[in-house]
Amino acid sequence: MFDGRWRTGVDRTTAPIGRALQAAGVTADVLTATGLLSAGATAVAVATGHFAIGVVLLTLTGMHDLFDGPVAKAAGTASVRGAFFDSVTDRLADALLLGGVAWYLTATHHGQISMLPFGILAVASLISYERAKAEALGIPAKGGLMERAERMILLGISFLWLPLLLPVLWVLFTLTALTAMGRFRKVWRVASGKDEETKMAARLAQARVFWREAAPEAGWRPWRDDAGADPAPFADRWRSRRQEVTARRTSRALGARRQRRYARSAHERRAPSTKP
Repeated sequence: MFDGRWRTGVDRTTAPIGRALQAAGVTADVLTATGLLSAGATAVAVATGHFAIGVVLLTLTGMHDLFDGPVAKAAGTASVRGAFFDSVTDRLADALLLGGVAWYLTATHHGQISMLPFGILAVASLISYERAKAEALGIPAKGGLMERAERMILLGISFLWLPLLLPVLWVLFTLTALTAMGRFRKVWRVASGKDEETKMAARLAQARVFWREAAPEAGWRPWRDDAGADPAPFADRWRSRRQEVTARRTSRALGARRQRRYARSAHERRAPSTKP
């Protein structure tokens, strides 16, 4: 929800801070890596029941995740490699944080309630996969009730007062599942051509995929298939075609040379003799 509705405002606010960090020598990769370390420290604090420290460390983790993009843009180093690194570390940080919550629930509660954080992690991973697969197919799949930023905010609120922990986890699971279903429905509608607003974008994306994958082979694949499984006919055709082109070029070159020789001799015949 934050990513879809307030992304422009957030980018406008964080851009000056990103430029200041970049001027101080901080790189986006350093922020991403230290954010993962901070997430691991948060998981340890939560697993051992130190929720006050966990809130501080979770806030620090969020700051790292918030400013690595603006720093990369300020430095001009935003790239596919950086986006991939950031996405992988986000998934690892989610696993660490929810694993720390599960560890704490296992130590303090009875029954299978410790499986709840793993359920949240599974549905959150499904949301990330839906977006990655849809965008690979050329279909936008952002937005939803409970994306990563909202999950981290609710998780931090649950750390402030322990009686809120289990209710917030159930709310997280429910809203995250609804987000996964909503994203699936959105992509399904676009892929089926029912969403008029993005139908043309989907068609253009499919055309790009087609020409990227199929067009390079459109000219020679039928010729290759007609040649059969044996590569010899294909090689013979290619050799015959090459000889034909070479012979045509040679014939044109000889004709041009003959015309130049004829023109030179005619000029010499017409020119008056200059000898005494």
